[in-house]
Amino acid sequence: MNFINFLKSKVFFTQLIIAAVGLIIVFYALAKWLNISTHHNQKIEVPDLKKMSLVKVKQALDEVDLKMVVLDSASYNPNYPINSVIDQSPEAGDFVKENRKIYLTLNPSGYKSIPMPDLYGKTKRQATAHLLALGFKVSSNEIRVSDIAKDVVRGLRFNGKELKPGEKIPKNSVITLKLGDGKGSGSYKRNFE
Repeated sequence: MNFINFLKSKVFFTQLIIAAVGLIIVFYALAKWLNISTHHNQKIEVPDLKKMSLVKVKQALDEVDLKMVVLDSASYNPNYPINSVIDQSPEAGDFVKENRKIYLTLNPSGYKSIPMPDLYGKTKRQATAHLLALGFKVSSNEIRVSDIAKDVVRGLRFNGKELKPGEKIPKNSVITLKLGDGKGSGSYKRNFE
């Protein structure tokens, strides 16, 4: 009975009102603090950083209180300056908050080198498809050598130099095929074995 009488008493209602007001004040203060500390409703537009050097990117991001993180270099793109931004995340025009990190992908200084496959004895069509798949270009001015097999690869050349299997040359390079003419009496021998 004492507990029920206490619940009906003026002291209990006073304590209940003080606790409710205290909770409301704590929740209101917490909401205000979160708005301030998380920069609620703050919008900074991300600038377009493509084709910019890292020095210019740093200046542009410092002006709007953003930070940069360089992720990696992509495949070389000749349409972009060396070591310039190829891609960014978030994209240009997106809205972010202060001190947000902008992730950048840079254009490397050149095409990466790829090892030359061993295409000796393959047909022209097989060799061309293989080289194109690796990212090379194939010259339309092939070299014909005396050989019994017609249109069979008897060597590869790059910048006038005979290529060996495994030799690394830059991607996107133009490769010239040495092909059998189909008129020879014997088989063509590799000259680098």
